[in-house]
Amino acid sequence: MDKYIIGIGAANVDIHGTSRNTVNLHDSNPGFMKISTGGVTRNILENYARLGGNAKLLTVVGNDIYGDKILSESARAGIDITHVKIVLDHSSSTYMSILDNTGEMVVALSDMTIMEKLTIDYLRNNDSIIGGSSLIVCDPSLPREVMDEILAVYSPEIPVFVDPVSVAYASCVKDKIGHFHTAKPNELEVEELSGMKVESEEDLITACRILMDKGLKRVFVSRGSKGCFYMDHDKYLFHRTSEATGVVNVTGAGDAFMSTLIYCYVHDIGIEETLCLASAAGVAALRSPYTINTDISLEMIRKISEEKEDEL
Repeated sequence: MDKYIIGIGAANVDIHGTSRNTVNLHDSNPGFMKISTGGVTRNILENYARLGGNAKLLTVVGNDIYGDKILSESARAGIDITHVKIVLDHSSSTYMSILDNTGEMVVALSDMTIMEKLTIDYLRNNDSIIGGSSLIVCDPSLPREVMDEILAVYSPEIPVFVDPVSVAYASCVKDKIGHFHTAKPNELEVEELSGMKVESEEDLITACRILMDKGLKRVFVSRGSKGCFYMDHDKYLFHRTSEATGVVNVTGAGDAFMSTLIYCYVHDIGIEETLCLASAAGVAALRSPYTINTDISLEMIRKISEEKEDEL
């Protein structure tokens, strides 16, 4: 059987509303609506599948129109949804945001209560599928006991990658960080994970060494326009990139970056090339009006990587 990875985590429907004018609270506001399929783990798998990788999704969805959308669009993108659990009489995970006419968020609501239905029994029912994977990627939206089960049962043999997603979610995995193989935080999330303030590159090195001392094997710190910082137990390096051009959407770059880290790990690609390709995947996402660039491919990101190297 071909190598495959498993994603265990959130799969959402994202609803975004943008007001045409200044938002009037407690009133109806004319605007524009957009509905898309999301969820950090699901998004990572979609990018991975579009790069040519084999990805299987373990998550829970409701038997509603949003669940149908998650399943159909994920399958169309190349993700194996065979083992997704459908929960009767329950709403699918949904995120809704309202933006004003300048693009600033006014309010957002997130209903991820269905994640409580992603249980240890569900994992155990899929033990052979998980156990046969080359790598597991997950996000901190999982119930605590489920995350503990994944790390206790599988991390000794199968590398588990995590995207902390936010400072709040980083706090959920802070005490478990040493059981992961690879983490991809930003600088604020590194502060939460390490317990120290990061105000300089020297601080960043020290903070990441704290994570290494806890047992983490590799950390990739996304630093926005400053590039990426990488550390393992043998070395560290700063990967600096030229400014991204053609940016039309600032969401989705992290998911594309993470999926490429995974692809490179599974395919034994060296760390320097991994950083170049992952950064290029982030650029590809920034150039798309959607969270996921549906045209992303290994060929595309190699071309972007070569272009960025020429600019340096």
